[in-house]
Amino acid sequence: MTVFVAVQQAGYTDTMLPSREARLACRNGMASSTAGVANGFVQGNLAILPEKLAGAFHRFCQLNPKPCPIIGMSEVGDVSIPALGLDLDIRTDVPRYRVWRDGEVVEEPTDIMQHWRDDLVAFVLGCSFSFEEALMDEGLPIRHIERNVRVPMYRTNIACRPAGPFAGPMVVSMRPFKPADAIRAVQVTSRFPSVHGAPVHLGHPHLIGIDDIAKPDYGDPVQVEADEIPVFWACGVTPQAVIASAKLPFAITHAPGLMLITDLRNKQLAVL
Repeated sequence: MTVFVAVQQAGYTDTMLPSREARLACRNGMASSTAGVANGFVQGNLAILPEKLAGAFHRFCQLNPKPCPIIGMSEVGDVSIPALGLDLDIRTDVPRYRVWRDGEVVEEPTDIMQHWRDDLVAFVLGCSFSFEEALMDEGLPIRHIERNVRVPMYRTNIACRPAGPFAGPMVVSMRPFKPADAIRAVQVTSRFPSVHGAPVHLGHPHLIGIDDIAKPDYGDPVQVEADEIPVFWACGVTPQAVIASAKLPFAITHAPGLMLITDLRNKQLAVL
């Protein structure tokens, strides 16, 4: 179901912010990739943890700001994050969630009403979808948007700095560009440190532990043409690799590529 169809079925008007329309569409059944949805508005990765682990995870994010830039955080047990959105409900406003037990995904529901607890804390981390608007404004093609698939993401051999039980590999997202466009992409995304900033690697995937670029660990594969190089950005799916490594008893995240859309504007995050 598309955002437009879901919004129309829900009976919402077209006068509200596109970001809020998208969240309301999620409540009404939209469960597809959010790449290119509500252009101009910041999207976020989600990690929800028990309060007893929240402090260590906050420290982990501080130590690893490239993959885990915090743009919002809830109070304990609070399903809203007012700074990120009008009427935002963290239990329903993501297209699809992942419920983790002992480091394994046990369910991928479209809401987490039955899983919510009063001791949970929600973290929203910056997402590279937010800088894609700036790339497209520069005329740079985004392959996964053109193909209407999820961005490819890979676990790497780049180790995150540990904090408490949180340790593991950095996850990266990949977009192919011609070399000249790759240089411009570095310049453009450097302006957005709150949503991963500049790439962490260009070219030669094997140097960061990626054996087969045609087989992403998350998302969908996209073709890298003969005159292109793969460009890799730190990715907010990193906490999911860390949750798996730590075998946490319980956690909730978004499903990769299906993000929380906030009311923040992408241009608010630019530093230059």
